[in-house]
Amino acid sequence: MPNAAAPLPYLVFDFDSTFTQVEGLDELADIALHGRSDAAERVAKIRALTDQGMAGEIGFQESLARRLALLGANERHLAPLVARLKTKVSESIRRNGAFFQQFADRIYVVSSGFREFIEPVVAEFGIAPDHVLANTFTFDAAGNITGCDPSNVLSRDGGKIRQLVLLDLDGPVYVLGDGYTDYQIREAGLAHRFYAYTENVARPTVVARADEVLPTFDEFLYQLKLPMTLSYPKNRIKVLLLENPNARAKELFTQEGYQVEEVRGGLDEDELIARIEGVSILGIRSKTQVTQRVLDAANRLISIGAFCIGTNQIDLPGAMKKGVAVFNAPFSNTRSVVELALGEIIVLARRIPEKNPKMHAGEWDKSANGSFEIRGKTLGIVGYGNIGSQLSVVAEAVGMKVVYYDVAEKLQLGNAVKARTLAELLQQSDVVTLHIDGRPENENYIGATEFALMKKGALFLNNARGHVVDVPALAAALRSGHLGGAAVDVFPYEPKTNHEAFESELRGLPNVLLTPHIGGSTAEAQRNIAEFVPERIMQYINTGNTQQSVNFPNIQLPAQQAHRLIHIHANVPGVLANINNVLAQHHVNILGQYLKTNEHIGYVITDINRQYDQEVIQALRAVEHTIKFRVLY
Repeated sequence: MPNAAAPLPYLVFDFDSTFTQVEGLDELADIALHGRSDAAERVAKIRALTDQGMAGEIGFQESLARRLALLGANERHLAPLVARLKTKVSESIRRNGAFFQQFADRIYVVSSGFREFIEPVVAEFGIAPDHVLANTFTFDAAGNITGCDPSNVLSRDGGKIRQLVLLDLDGPVYVLGDGYTDYQIREAGLAHRFYAYTENVARPTVVARADEVLPTFDEFLYQLKLPMTLSYPKNRIKVLLLENPNARAKELFTQEGYQVEEVRGGLDEDELIARIEGVSILGIRSKTQVTQRVLDAANRLISIGAFCIGTNQIDLPGAMKKGVAVFNAPFSNTRSVVELALGEIIVLARRIPEKNPKMHAGEWDKSANGSFEIRGKTLGIVGYGNIGSQLSVVAEAVGMKVVYYDVAEKLQLGNAVKARTLAELLQQSDVVTLHIDGRPENENYIGATEFALMKKGALFLNNARGHVVDVPALAAALRSGHLGGAAVDVFPYEPKTNHEAFESELRGLPNVLLTPHIGGSTAEAQRNIAEFVPERIMQYINTGNTQQSVNFPNIQLPAQQAHRLIHIHANVPGVLANINNVLAQHHVNILGQYLKTNEHIGYVITDINRQYDQEVIQALRAVEHTIKFRVLY
């Protein structure tokens, strides 16, 4: 590893699938063969030959010759190819463009690709033509590409080895590439280290022979302590997704460059403790419990994403005191739950849960007994938040009267009327639906006393949280005939996977609709959640924004001006003064500073000039009562 006194090692980059995300000849074929009837077949053959050559399965010279024979390209196709390749530079190389400009004299591009399209792409990164070693095309009189210059050593098997011999670089050489021919430079003893570059493609035969594997160029710069755009390589941020959130969540985290591991079911406390070490982002739904023991075992946890509305499965104060920000999806599945509730009301009112199984059993039971229209009936909504308030609008649209009860003062929508007490609501409602949160004090919020207050024959819905209803009391009210029916989507205990049996005293009761916690389980809701939660988490990690966090002081920060210091500390007097004393002692200029606190923690964000003594970072970490500290740039 280089030190401050030693020059940077010579860095030899491959071009195709390393400097750029794609193979140049593959893209040229796509352009040149566009519109031809056999285009797809030819492009597929060219790509297969590329992969075989890069993996070392066939000789490079054979691979190149066979690809060129299939190409059908002309000199006029090179300009659009260059334009396309400029948009396909590997993301981590593009964002570290300043590094290439700064150290251009130590960087070479050695490629079996072609100078005609490589040189103009890398020139934008400060790499001079004499630091580009590549093949050159040959053309006929009409400008058609006929092959490559056979006198160029890079056109032959072992060409990169011969090219490095000719370069005769005086100093350590590090090779970064995705292909077998890149590894061969190291094998021949002409490079001190070979880094398998896997940001765009990972070839197992190449990865197996590498000294190091580089998921991104950020990782290389981080390992060698070289100047980089990011404060920390994103590939080192590990995400653990449980309970099968929509695939969009993994896609977004992967696009951001994070490592993503998925577990389809929920995990119990001990199972989660066994997996949580090294995890920076944990994604869960409603089954997995994040307890204090889990938080204590989480040595790198930055954020938790609840891919649902409720967060009672997470120890929110415990996470906050560990400096772990929690985000949920308070609005993303609102419409889905509302539609389910409305459907349940209609289905129960027509006693469909009784009629449907009889029909499947061959029994014709045509009767209006116990069935009624919902128009003109009173719907009592307990909990007038996002879901409850939207349900009131939809219910009114189908002719229901709406009363609601909430412990907090809420703006009533439409003609909804607020009940002064829960008892008042229960006594006048034909249908009662719960939409309250799962805080501990809401356990058994509705029990035998409340059911007794409801009208005889009334319907009851719980799409909130399982433990807010006394299930045995509900079962008793249904068996006695006091309640006319119920729809329940949530339960005090829910199976962790689809293979575990579901047990409940509500099974088999008349006019009871049971669903497996699917209130938010629509394609639209799950995709919305899978976009909303990762976006909030990535905003927090990338900028420090805590807007819509459920356990952190909420701050919407302005655009980052320079380096940003994120300091989370216990909310005790004097911490901000100590932070500013450290900055003053190290002569650090503050460009902007933001503070917000709650009863447990303080959250300080300080933007400072890029030039500062690195000792200030250690001094800030050592400030008394610090919980977590990180730097963004």
